[in-house]
Amino acid sequence: MSVVAGLDIGTQSVKLLVYDTGHRRTLAVRARTLALDEGHDGSREQHPAWWITAAAQCFADLDAAVRTRIVAIGVSGQQHGFVPLDAAGEVLAPAKLWCDTSSWRECDEIMAAAGGYRQCIALAGNPILAGYTASKLPWTRKHRPDVYRRLASILLPHDYVNFWLTGERWMECGDASGTGWLDVRTRRWSSAMLAATDADRDLSACLPPLVDAHFSAPIAPATADALGLSHEVRVSAGGGDNMMAAIGTGNVAPGILSVSLGTSGTLFASTERPLVDDDGVWAAFCSSTGGGLPLICTMNCTVATGGVAEAFGLEAGEGDRLIEGTAPGADGLSMLPFFNGERTPDLPSARASLRGMNLGNFTRAHVYRAAMEGATYALRHGLDALCRAGLTFQAIRLTGGGANSAPWRQMVADVFGLPVEMPAQTEGAAFGAALQALWAWRHHAGDAVGIEGIAREHVALDESRAARPDAGRVQSYREPYQQFLEQLTVLQQAHAVSG
Repeated sequence: MSVVAGLDIGTQSVKLLVYDTGHRRTLAVRARTLALDEGHDGSREQHPAWWITAAAQCFADLDAAVRTRIVAIGVSGQQHGFVPLDAAGEVLAPAKLWCDTSSWRECDEIMAAAGGYRQCIALAGNPILAGYTASKLPWTRKHRPDVYRRLASILLPHDYVNFWLTGERWMECGDASGTGWLDVRTRRWSSAMLAATDADRDLSACLPPLVDAHFSAPIAPATADALGLSHEVRVSAGGGDNMMAAIGTGNVAPGILSVSLGTSGTLFASTERPLVDDDGVWAAFCSSTGGGLPLICTMNCTVATGGVAEAFGLEAGEGDRLIEGTAPGADGLSMLPFFNGERTPDLPSARASLRGMNLGNFTRAHVYRAAMEGATYALRHGLDALCRAGLTFQAIRLTGGGANSAPWRQMVADVFGLPVEMPAQTEGAAFGAALQALWAWRHHAGDAVGIEGIAREHVALDESRAARPDAGRVQSYREPYQQFLEQLTVLQQAHAVSG
Protein backbone atom coordinates (compact mmCIF):
# COMPACT_ATOMS: atom_id res chain seq x y z
CA MET A 1 0.00 0.00 0.00
CA SER A 2 2.13 2.92 -1.24
CA VAL A 3 1.51 6.54 -0.30
CA VAL A 4 2.66 9.24 -2.72
CA ALA A 5 2.69 13.02 -2.55
CA GLY A 6 2.20 15.75 -5.14
CA LEU A 7 3.55 19.23 -4.48
CA ASP A 8 2.17 22.04 -6.66
CA ILE A 9 4.10 25.32 -6.75
CA GLY A 10 1.56 27.79 -8.10
CA THR A 11 1.44 31.54 -8.47
CA GLN A 12 -1.01 32.09 -5.63
CA SER A 13 -0.19 29.17 -3.34
CA VAL A 14 1.77 26.00 -2.67
CA LYS A 15 -0.35 22.87 -2.28
CA LEU A 16 0.57 19.42 -1.04
CA LEU A 17 -1.62 16.40 -1.76
CA VAL A 18 -0.99 13.01 -0.18
CA TYR A 19 -2.61 9.99 -1.83
CA ASP A 20 -3.03 6.40 -0.67
CA THR A 21 -2.73 4.37 -3.87
CA GLY A 22 -3.92 1.14 -2.28
CA HIS A 23 -7.21 2.53 -1.02
CA ARG A 24 -7.44 5.12 -3.80
CA ARG A 25 -8.17 7.97 -1.48
CA THR A 26 -6.64 11.31 -0.64
CA LEU A 27 -5.21 11.34 2.86
CA ALA A 28 -4.51 15.05 3.12
CA VAL A 29 -4.35 18.34 1.24
CA ARG A 30 -2.38 21.19 2.73
CA ALA A 31 -1.79 24.68 1.34
CA ARG A 32 0.05 27.92 1.99
CA THR A 33 -0.57 31.19 0.19
CA LEU A 34 2.20 33.04 -1.64
CA ALA A 35 2.90 36.72 -2.07
CA LEU A 36 3.55 38.21 -5.52
CA ASP A 37 5.74 41.21 -6.30
CA GLU A 38 4.12 43.21 -9.10
CA GLY A 39 5.68 46.08 -11.04
CA HIS A 40 4.13 48.74 -13.25
CA ASP A 41 6.34 47.53 -16.10
CA GLY A 42 4.49 44.19 -16.15
CA SER A 43 6.99 42.39 -13.93
CA ARG A 44 5.68 39.57 -11.74
CA GLU A 45 8.21 37.99 -9.38
CA GLN A 46 8.48 35.66 -6.39
CA HIS A 47 11.41 34.70 -4.22
CA PRO A 48 12.13 30.94 -4.57
CA ALA A 49 12.69 30.84 -0.81
CA TRP A 50 8.96 31.52 -0.41
CA TRP A 51 8.17 28.28 -2.26
CA ILE A 52 10.51 26.28 -0.03
CA THR A 53 9.17 27.79 3.18
CA ALA A 54 5.59 27.15 2.12
CA ALA A 55 6.34 23.58 1.00
CA ALA A 56 8.11 22.78 4.28
CA GLN A 57 5.14 24.18 6.21
CA CYS A 58 2.76 21.98 4.21
CA PHE A 59 4.78 18.89 5.13
CA ALA A 60 4.94 20.01 8.77
CA ASP A 61 1.14 20.23 8.83
CA LEU A 62 0.85 16.49 8.09
CA ASP A 63 0.57 13.92 10.85
CA ALA A 64 3.95 12.33 11.46
CA ALA A 65 2.48 8.89 10.75
CA VAL A 66 1.39 10.06 7.29
CA ARG A 67 4.77 11.60 6.50
CA THR A 68 6.63 8.38 7.27
CA ARG A 69 4.43 6.40 4.83
CA ILE A 70 5.30 8.55 1.80
CA VAL A 71 7.46 6.65 -0.70
CA ALA A 72 7.58 9.13 -3.61
CA ILE A 73 7.08 12.82 -4.33
CA GLY A 74 6.27 14.56 -7.60
CA VAL A 75 6.57 18.31 -8.09
CA SER A 76 4.34 20.44 -10.31
CA GLY A 77 5.35 24.02 -10.95
CA GLN A 78 4.17 27.13 -12.72
CA GLN A 79 5.73 27.12 -16.17
CA HIS A 80 8.22 29.53 -17.78
CA GLY A 81 9.69 30.96 -14.56
CA PHE A 82 13.40 31.81 -14.41
CA VAL A 83 15.38 30.89 -11.30
CA PRO A 84 19.01 32.11 -11.61
CA LEU A 85 21.63 30.28 -9.52
CA ASP A 86 25.31 30.98 -9.00
CA ALA A 87 28.05 28.36 -9.05
CA ALA A 88 27.31 27.42 -5.43
CA GLY A 89 23.63 26.84 -6.13
CA GLU A 90 22.49 30.04 -4.41
CA VAL A 91 19.60 32.06 -5.83
CA LEU A 92 20.85 35.30 -7.37
CA ALA A 93 17.55 37.21 -7.81
CA PRO A 94 13.80 36.82 -7.50
CA ALA A 95 12.25 34.45 -10.01
CA LYS A 96 10.52 36.11 -12.95
CA LEU A 97 7.24 34.25 -13.51
CA TRP A 98 5.07 33.05 -16.40
CA CYS A 99 2.81 36.11 -16.07
CA ASP A 100 5.74 38.55 -16.22
CA THR A 101 5.33 40.59 -19.41
CA SER A 102 8.16 43.07 -18.77
CA SER A 103 10.42 41.23 -21.21
CA TRP A 104 8.10 41.36 -24.23
CA ARG A 105 10.59 43.52 -26.14
CA GLU A 106 13.26 40.88 -25.60
CA CYS A 107 10.93 38.32 -27.21
CA ASP A 108 11.06 40.34 -30.42
CA GLU A 109 14.84 40.72 -30.15
CA ILE A 110 15.38 36.97 -29.82
CA MET A 111 13.06 36.16 -32.70
CA ALA A 112 14.74 38.75 -34.89
CA ALA A 113 18.16 37.26 -34.08
CA ALA A 114 16.85 33.77 -34.93
CA GLY A 115 15.50 34.89 -38.29
CA GLY A 116 11.93 35.78 -37.43
CA TYR A 117 8.80 34.34 -35.87
CA ARG A 118 8.37 31.51 -38.34
CA GLN A 119 12.04 30.62 -38.28
CA CYS A 120 11.81 30.12 -34.50
CA ILE A 121 9.02 27.62 -35.13
CA ALA A 122 11.14 25.91 -37.77
CA LEU A 123 14.10 25.72 -35.39
CA ALA A 124 12.37 24.62 -32.17
CA GLY A 125 8.62 24.33 -32.75
CA ASN A 126 7.61 27.51 -30.92
CA PRO A 127 7.99 31.28 -31.19
CA ILE A 128 9.21 33.23 -28.16
CA LEU A 129 6.08 34.63 -26.54
CA ALA A 130 5.67 37.00 -23.62
CA GLY A 131 6.50 35.23 -20.39
CA TYR A 132 8.60 32.45 -21.94
CA THR A 133 11.81 31.78 -20.06
CA ALA A 134 14.12 32.69 -22.95
CA SER A 135 13.11 36.36 -22.93
CA LYS A 136 14.01 36.70 -19.27
CA LEU A 137 17.72 36.13 -19.97
CA PRO A 138 18.38 39.24 -22.09
CA TRP A 139 16.12 41.22 -19.74
CA THR A 140 18.32 40.13 -16.84
CA ARG A 141 21.46 40.96 -18.81
CA LYS A 142 20.17 44.53 -19.29
CA HIS A 143 18.58 45.18 -15.91
CA ARG A 144 20.53 42.93 -13.53
CA PRO A 145 23.98 42.73 -15.13
CA ASP A 146 25.69 41.46 -11.99
CA VAL A 147 23.19 38.61 -11.73
CA TYR A 148 23.76 37.73 -15.37
CA ARG A 149 27.52 37.83 -14.96
CA ARG A 150 27.38 35.43 -12.00
CA LEU A 151 24.74 33.17 -13.54
CA ALA A 152 25.87 29.53 -13.54
CA SER A 153 22.61 27.56 -13.62
CA ILE A 154 19.15 28.14 -15.11
CA LEU A 155 16.24 26.35 -13.44
CA LEU A 156 12.48 26.47 -13.77
CA PRO A 157 10.34 26.74 -10.61
CA HIS A 158 9.64 23.01 -10.29
CA ASP A 159 13.30 22.24 -11.07
CA TYR A 160 14.38 24.43 -8.17
CA VAL A 161 12.06 22.62 -5.76
CA ASN A 162 13.46 19.30 -7.03
CA PHE A 163 16.94 20.71 -6.38
CA TRP A 164 15.92 21.51 -2.80
CA LEU A 165 14.50 18.02 -2.33
CA THR A 166 17.37 16.05 -3.87
CA GLY A 167 20.42 18.27 -4.27
CA GLU A 168 20.37 17.39 -7.98
CA ARG A 169 19.54 19.51 -11.02
CA TRP A 170 17.65 18.28 -14.08
CA MET A 171 14.89 19.23 -16.49
CA GLU A 172 12.28 17.11 -18.23
CA CYS A 173 10.97 17.85 -21.70
CA GLY A 174 7.47 18.97 -20.75
CA ASP A 175 8.47 21.98 -18.69
CA ALA A 176 11.62 22.52 -20.77
CA SER A 177 9.52 23.00 -23.90
CA GLY A 178 8.13 26.17 -22.30
CA THR A 179 11.55 27.84 -22.24
CA GLY A 180 11.63 28.49 -25.98
CA TRP A 181 15.00 26.72 -26.28
CA LEU A 182 13.91 23.08 -26.60
CA ASP A 183 13.50 21.64 -30.09
CA VAL A 184 10.31 19.74 -29.35
CA ARG A 185 10.71 17.55 -32.43
CA THR A 186 14.04 16.09 -31.27
CA ARG A 187 13.69 16.71 -27.51
CA ARG A 188 17.10 18.39 -27.50
CA TRP A 189 18.22 21.95 -26.78
CA SER A 190 18.29 24.11 -29.90
CA SER A 191 21.75 25.62 -30.24
CA ALA A 192 20.35 28.15 -32.69
CA MET A 193 17.72 29.44 -30.24
CA LEU A 194 20.27 29.59 -27.43
CA ALA A 195 22.60 31.60 -29.67
CA ALA A 196 19.73 33.91 -30.63
CA THR A 197 19.19 34.58 -26.92
CA ASP A 198 22.87 35.41 -26.34
CA ALA A 199 25.37 35.08 -29.18
CA ASP A 200 28.30 35.85 -26.88
CA ARG A 201 27.66 33.19 -24.24
CA ASP A 202 27.19 29.43 -24.26
CA LEU A 203 23.91 29.22 -22.38
CA SER A 204 23.84 25.44 -22.77
CA ALA A 205 26.48 25.31 -20.02
CA CYS A 206 23.86 26.78 -17.65
CA LEU A 207 21.16 24.24 -18.49
CA PRO A 208 20.85 20.98 -16.53
CA PRO A 209 20.59 17.59 -18.27
CA LEU A 210 17.27 16.46 -19.74
CA VAL A 211 15.81 13.27 -18.24
CA ASP A 212 13.17 10.73 -19.21
CA ALA A 213 9.56 11.22 -18.14
CA HIS A 214 9.70 8.33 -15.63
CA PHE A 215 13.01 9.45 -14.11
CA SER A 216 13.39 9.63 -10.34
CA ALA A 217 16.12 10.52 -7.86
CA PRO A 218 16.55 9.83 -4.13
CA ILE A 219 15.64 12.52 -1.64
CA ALA A 220 18.60 14.18 0.05
CA PRO A 221 18.98 12.70 3.55
CA ALA A 222 19.20 16.13 5.21
CA THR A 223 16.01 17.28 3.50
CA ALA A 224 14.24 14.04 4.42
CA ASP A 225 15.21 14.54 8.07
CA ALA A 226 14.06 18.16 8.04
CA LEU A 227 10.66 17.17 6.60
CA GLY A 228 10.19 14.03 8.67
CA LEU A 229 10.32 11.76 5.63
CA SER A 230 11.96 8.42 4.99
CA HIS A 231 15.42 8.37 3.39
CA GLU A 232 13.95 5.90 0.87
CA VAL A 233 11.67 8.50 -0.74
CA ARG A 234 12.09 8.94 -4.51
CA VAL A 235 11.47 12.27 -6.26
CA SER A 236 10.08 11.98 -9.79
CA ALA A 237 10.97 14.16 -12.77
CA GLY A 238 7.96 16.37 -12.10
CA GLY A 239 6.82 18.89 -14.68
CA GLY A 240 4.99 22.08 -15.46
CA ASP A 241 1.60 22.57 -13.87
CA ASN A 242 -0.22 22.03 -17.16
CA MET A 243 1.67 18.82 -17.83
CA MET A 244 0.87 17.55 -14.34
CA ALA A 245 -2.77 18.62 -14.67
CA ALA A 246 -2.98 16.53 -17.84
CA ILE A 247 -1.99 13.47 -15.80
CA GLY A 248 -4.24 14.44 -12.90
CA THR A 249 -7.29 14.74 -15.15
CA GLY A 250 -6.55 11.51 -16.99
CA ASN A 251 -5.67 13.31 -20.21
CA VAL A 252 -2.86 10.96 -21.22
CA ALA A 253 -4.32 9.64 -24.50
CA PRO A 254 -5.96 11.32 -27.54
CA GLY A 255 -9.64 12.33 -27.48
CA ILE A 256 -9.89 14.35 -24.25
CA LEU A 257 -9.60 18.13 -23.97
CA SER A 258 -8.49 19.48 -20.59
CA VAL A 259 -9.54 23.02 -19.76
CA SER A 260 -8.33 24.84 -16.67
CA LEU A 261 -10.15 27.91 -15.37
CA GLY A 262 -7.44 29.40 -13.19
CA THR A 263 -5.67 32.75 -12.96
CA SER A 264 -4.79 31.99 -16.55
CA GLY A 265 -6.95 29.82 -18.76
CA THR A 266 -5.47 26.81 -20.48
CA LEU A 267 -6.67 24.07 -22.75
CA PHE A 268 -4.56 21.18 -23.89
CA ALA A 269 -4.72 17.71 -25.39
CA SER A 270 -2.55 14.62 -25.51
CA THR A 271 -0.96 13.59 -28.80
CA GLU A 272 1.46 10.81 -29.61
CA ARG A 273 4.17 13.33 -30.53
CA PRO A 274 4.52 17.13 -30.29
CA LEU A 275 2.13 18.89 -32.66
CA VAL A 276 3.74 21.96 -34.24
CA ASP A 277 1.68 24.73 -35.83
CA ASP A 278 3.43 26.72 -38.57
CA ASP A 279 1.67 29.88 -37.42
CA GLY A 280 2.35 29.28 -33.73
CA VAL A 281 -1.32 29.51 -32.79
CA TRP A 282 -0.80 27.00 -29.98
CA ALA A 283 2.20 26.09 -27.90
CA ALA A 284 3.79 22.93 -29.27
CA PHE A 285 4.78 21.54 -25.90
CA CYS A 286 5.97 18.09 -24.97
CA SER A 287 4.02 16.25 -22.33
CA SER A 288 5.61 14.97 -19.13
CA THR A 289 4.69 11.43 -20.15
CA GLY A 290 6.71 11.11 -23.36
CA GLY A 291 4.26 12.49 -25.94
CA GLY A 292 2.96 15.86 -27.05
CA LEU A 293 0.78 18.43 -25.29
CA PRO A 294 -0.48 21.11 -27.70
CA LEU A 295 -1.59 23.91 -25.41
CA ILE A 296 -3.44 27.19 -25.62
CA CYS A 297 -2.79 29.61 -22.77
CA THR A 298 -4.85 32.73 -22.16
CA MET A 299 -3.51 35.03 -19.48
CA ASN A 300 -6.88 36.29 -18.23
CA CYS A 301 -9.42 33.86 -16.86
CA THR A 302 -10.40 34.13 -13.21
CA VAL A 303 -8.37 37.35 -13.33
CA ALA A 304 -11.27 38.83 -15.29
CA THR A 305 -14.13 37.58 -13.12
CA GLY A 306 -12.17 38.27 -9.94
CA GLY A 307 -11.36 41.80 -11.06
CA VAL A 308 -15.01 42.55 -11.77
CA ALA A 309 -16.08 41.01 -8.46
CA GLU A 310 -13.61 43.22 -6.60
CA ALA A 311 -14.55 46.37 -8.54
CA PHE A 312 -18.27 45.87 -7.81
CA GLY A 313 -17.81 44.61 -4.26
CA LEU A 314 -19.31 41.18 -4.91
CA GLU A 315 -19.28 38.70 -2.07
CA ALA A 316 -18.15 35.09 -2.48
CA GLY A 317 -20.68 33.22 -4.61
CA GLU A 318 -22.61 36.34 -5.53
CA GLY A 319 -21.27 36.31 -9.08
CA ASP A 320 -22.80 32.90 -9.73
CA ARG A 321 -26.18 34.14 -8.52
CA LEU A 322 -25.94 37.14 -10.84
CA ILE A 323 -25.09 34.90 -13.79
CA GLU A 324 -28.27 32.88 -13.19
CA GLY A 325 -30.31 36.06 -13.58
CA THR A 326 -28.85 37.10 -16.95
CA ALA A 327 -29.04 35.64 -20.44
CA PRO A 328 -26.29 34.43 -22.81
CA GLY A 329 -24.72 37.39 -24.57
CA ALA A 330 -25.18 39.75 -21.59
CA ASP A 331 -27.79 41.75 -23.52
CA GLY A 332 -25.17 42.93 -26.01
CA LEU A 333 -22.38 43.72 -23.55
CA SER A 334 -19.06 42.08 -24.41
CA MET A 335 -15.60 42.09 -22.91
CA LEU A 336 -12.15 41.49 -24.31
CA PRO A 337 -10.69 40.42 -20.94
CA PHE A 338 -7.03 41.26 -21.57
CA PHE A 339 -6.23 42.82 -18.20
CA ASN A 340 -2.74 41.28 -18.19
CA GLY A 341 -2.08 41.58 -21.91
CA GLU A 342 -2.50 38.32 -23.78
CA ARG A 343 -0.44 35.36 -24.89
CA THR A 344 -2.91 33.58 -27.21
CA PRO A 345 -3.35 35.44 -29.42
CA ASP A 346 0.03 37.14 -28.99
CA LEU A 347 -1.00 40.60 -27.72
CA PRO A 348 1.28 41.29 -24.73
CA SER A 349 0.50 45.02 -24.59
CA ALA A 350 -3.28 44.68 -25.07
CA ARG A 351 -5.69 45.85 -22.41
CA ALA A 352 -9.22 44.87 -21.47
CA SER A 353 -12.25 46.62 -22.91
CA LEU A 354 -16.05 46.62 -22.57
CA ARG A 355 -18.18 47.15 -25.67
CA GLY A 356 -21.86 47.58 -26.35
CA MET A 357 -22.71 49.43 -23.14
CA ASN A 358 -26.10 51.02 -22.68
CA LEU A 359 -28.13 52.04 -19.65
CA GLY A 360 -29.89 48.68 -19.65
CA ASN A 361 -26.85 46.40 -19.64
CA PHE A 362 -24.33 48.44 -17.68
CA THR A 363 -25.05 46.59 -14.44
CA ARG A 364 -22.79 44.53 -12.23
CA ALA A 365 -24.64 41.35 -13.29
CA HIS A 366 -24.07 42.00 -16.99
CA VAL A 367 -20.47 43.08 -16.52
CA TYR A 368 -19.75 39.95 -14.50
CA ARG A 369 -21.35 37.77 -17.18
CA ALA A 370 -19.42 39.61 -19.90
CA ALA A 371 -16.17 38.88 -18.06
CA MET A 372 -16.98 35.18 -17.69
CA GLU A 373 -18.13 34.94 -21.29
CA GLY A 374 -15.06 36.79 -22.59
CA ALA A 375 -12.72 34.44 -20.73
CA THR A 376 -14.66 31.44 -22.06
CA TYR A 377 -14.73 32.75 -25.65
CA ALA A 378 -10.96 33.23 -25.55
CA LEU A 379 -10.58 29.55 -24.69
CA ARG A 380 -13.12 28.49 -27.32
CA HIS A 381 -10.99 30.40 -29.86
CA GLY A 382 -8.18 28.01 -28.92
CA LEU A 383 -10.39 24.96 -29.37
CA ASP A 384 -11.23 26.11 -32.90
CA ALA A 385 -7.53 26.15 -33.75
CA LEU A 386 -6.94 22.61 -32.46
CA CYS A 387 -9.96 21.34 -34.37
CA ARG A 388 -8.67 22.92 -37.58
CA ALA A 389 -5.49 20.87 -37.04
CA GLY A 390 -7.58 17.71 -37.20
CA LEU A 391 -7.91 16.94 -33.49
CA THR A 392 -11.29 15.70 -32.31
CA PHE A 393 -12.64 15.56 -28.79
CA GLN A 394 -15.38 13.62 -27.07
CA ALA A 395 -15.42 15.50 -23.77
CA ILE A 396 -13.83 18.25 -21.69
CA ARG A 397 -12.08 17.57 -18.40
CA LEU A 398 -12.54 20.81 -16.48
CA THR A 399 -10.28 21.92 -13.62
CA GLY A 400 -9.14 25.08 -11.84
CA GLY A 401 -10.82 27.37 -9.34
CA GLY A 402 -13.36 28.60 -11.86
CA ALA A 403 -14.59 25.03 -12.36
CA ASN A 404 -16.13 25.19 -8.88
CA SER A 405 -18.78 27.48 -10.37
CA ALA A 406 -21.78 25.50 -11.65
CA PRO A 407 -22.84 28.33 -14.02
CA TRP A 408 -19.33 28.47 -15.47
CA ARG A 409 -19.27 24.70 -15.99
CA GLN A 410 -22.55 24.97 -17.89
CA MET A 411 -21.27 27.95 -19.87
CA VAL A 412 -18.22 25.95 -21.00
CA ALA A 413 -20.42 23.04 -22.08
CA ASP A 414 -22.70 25.39 -24.04
CA VAL A 415 -20.00 27.56 -25.64
CA PHE A 416 -17.81 24.57 -26.57
CA GLY A 417 -20.71 22.28 -27.47
CA LEU A 418 -19.12 19.40 -25.59
CA PRO A 419 -20.00 17.55 -22.38
CA VAL A 420 -18.03 18.68 -19.35
CA GLU A 421 -16.59 16.06 -17.03
CA MET A 422 -15.28 16.93 -13.59
CA PRO A 423 -12.48 14.86 -12.06
CA ALA A 424 -13.36 13.81 -8.53
CA GLN A 425 -9.95 15.09 -7.43
CA THR A 426 -10.09 18.86 -7.84
CA GLU A 427 -6.37 19.52 -7.30
CA GLY A 428 -5.45 18.35 -10.80
CA ALA A 429 -1.82 19.50 -10.88
CA ALA A 430 -0.92 18.23 -7.41
CA PHE A 431 -2.75 14.94 -8.05
CA GLY A 432 -1.02 14.55 -11.41
CA ALA A 433 2.34 15.09 -9.75
CA ALA A 434 1.46 12.40 -7.21
CA LEU A 435 0.49 9.96 -9.97
CA GLN A 436 3.68 10.70 -11.89
CA ALA A 437 5.59 10.00 -8.66
CA LEU A 438 3.79 6.64 -8.42
CA TRP A 439 4.69 5.87 -12.04
CA ALA A 440 8.38 6.73 -11.51
CA TRP A 441 8.52 4.85 -8.21
CA ARG A 442 7.11 1.72 -9.81
CA HIS A 443 9.54 2.02 -12.72
CA HIS A 444 12.42 2.29 -10.28
CA ALA A 445 11.18 -0.93 -8.68
CA GLY A 446 11.25 -2.68 -12.07
CA ASP A 447 7.55 -2.39 -12.97
CA ALA A 448 7.16 -1.15 -16.56
CA VAL A 449 3.55 -0.01 -16.06
CA GLY A 450 2.40 2.74 -18.43
CA ILE A 451 1.02 6.08 -17.32
CA GLU A 452 -2.24 5.30 -19.17
CA GLY A 453 -2.84 2.32 -16.90
CA ILE A 454 -2.14 4.38 -13.80
CA ALA A 455 -4.53 7.11 -14.95
CA ARG A 456 -7.31 4.60 -15.67
CA GLU A 457 -6.84 3.07 -12.24
CA HIS A 458 -6.75 6.26 -10.19
CA VAL A 459 -8.50 9.15 -12.00
CA ALA A 460 -12.20 9.12 -11.10
CA LEU A 461 -14.98 11.44 -12.30
CA ASP A 462 -17.61 13.25 -10.22
CA GLU A 463 -20.84 12.67 -12.09
CA SER A 464 -22.74 15.04 -9.79
CA ARG A 465 -20.82 18.02 -11.19
CA ALA A 466 -20.95 17.09 -14.88
CA ALA A 467 -22.59 19.43 -17.41
CA ARG A 468 -24.14 18.67 -20.78
CA PRO A 469 -24.65 21.19 -23.61
CA ASP A 470 -28.12 22.69 -23.74
CA ALA A 471 -29.22 22.99 -27.38
CA GLY A 472 -30.97 26.32 -26.85
CA ARG A 473 -28.05 27.96 -25.09
CA VAL A 474 -25.56 26.52 -27.60
CA GLN A 475 -27.49 28.44 -30.28
CA SER A 476 -27.76 31.57 -28.11
CA TYR A 477 -23.98 31.82 -27.71
CA ARG A 478 -23.15 31.60 -31.43
CA GLU A 479 -23.76 35.24 -32.35
CA PRO A 480 -22.03 36.71 -29.23
CA TYR A 481 -19.05 34.46 -29.89
CA GLN A 482 -18.82 35.64 -33.50
CA GLN A 483 -18.93 39.24 -32.27
CA PHE A 484 -16.08 38.43 -29.89
CA LEU A 485 -14.04 37.05 -32.80
CA GLU A 486 -14.73 40.17 -34.87
CA GLN A 487 -13.63 42.46 -32.05
CA LEU A 488 -10.53 40.34 -31.55
CA THR A 489 -9.65 40.64 -35.24
CA VAL A 490 -9.95 44.43 -35.08
CA LEU A 491 -7.65 44.50 -32.04
CA GLN A 492 -5.09 42.25 -33.72
CA GLN A 493 -5.06 44.45 -36.80
CA ALA A 494 -4.61 47.58 -34.70
CA HIS A 495 -1.68 46.03 -32.85
CA ALA A 496 -0.13 44.86 -36.12
CA VAL A 497 -0.23 48.45 -37.46
CA SER A 498 1.11 50.04 -34.25
CA GLY A 499 3.72 47.35 -33.60
